Amino acid sequence: MLDIQPIEAFSDNYIWLLADADSGTAFVVDPGDAAPVVARLEELGLALAGVLVTHHHFDHVGGLAALRERYEPLVYGPDNPAIEGIDRVLRQGDSIEVFGLPFTVLEVPGHTLDHIAYFHDGDNPLLFCGDTLFAGGCGRVFEGNPPMMLQSLKSLAALPAATRVYCAHEYTLANLAFARAVEPDNDALAARVSAAEATRARGEPTVPSDIGLELATNPFLRCGEGALRDALAGQGRLEGTTPAEVFTTVRGWKDNF
Repeated sequence: MLDIQPIEAFSDNYIWLLADADSGTAFVVDPGDAAPVVARLEELGLALAGVLVTHHHFDHVGGLAALRERYEPLVYGPDNPAIEGIDRVLRQGDSIEVFGLPFTVLEVPGHTLDHIAYFHDGDNPLLFCGDTLFAGGCGRVFEGNPPMMLQSLKSLAALPAATRVYCAHEYTLANLAFARAVEPDNDALAARVSAAEATRARGEPTVPSDIGLELATNPFLRCGEGALRDALAGQGRLEGTTPAEVFTTVRGWKDNF
């Protein structure tokens, strides 16, 4: 049975470990730092069989060279020659298997132009989305543009509501504080804030979340919702009514929040 665990790295990164006890091996997602990965593998008595990379930022690939040298894993990642050590380049619609589970590759540019996500469909759908979709938020738009990022988020929002969302950072409380500023009357959001605060008080991760929860509480997935537009209008912040215009407004506000 596949066991998915977070490995904490830097100040707020999560490197996701997919452990298969039957084979005694594991995959990791976005290993920005090799040391905590090695420590967890040794603790669990596992070898590293594979790596999934979502994009080229250093806090997602910085540990790749050291892990390749130590374990010689098979490395999957986006079509970007700047990432050294990719064994299999992946593009939209490609499929891979991780311990018998099929994953479909989704291109989700915006945060970076090379960004991809890994989606497993089925009874227990899973999504490893790097820095595109966060719990309660989304990544900054560094290399793409707001309409591009919105389209990527729409593709993730269309996944089954039960899809577990494994993002790469513990940004949830800050994201939800902003979401409350955007939609102060969202009851589902208020409940989520309380639950997330209690989770962090116990020292536990607030992720994974799920697509259904994000649709109800994440302002970046709600740019087509009348309630969010009305909330922006009531605060004098509505600069346009199309989802792309609303998204641009909300993303710009969050960048300076």
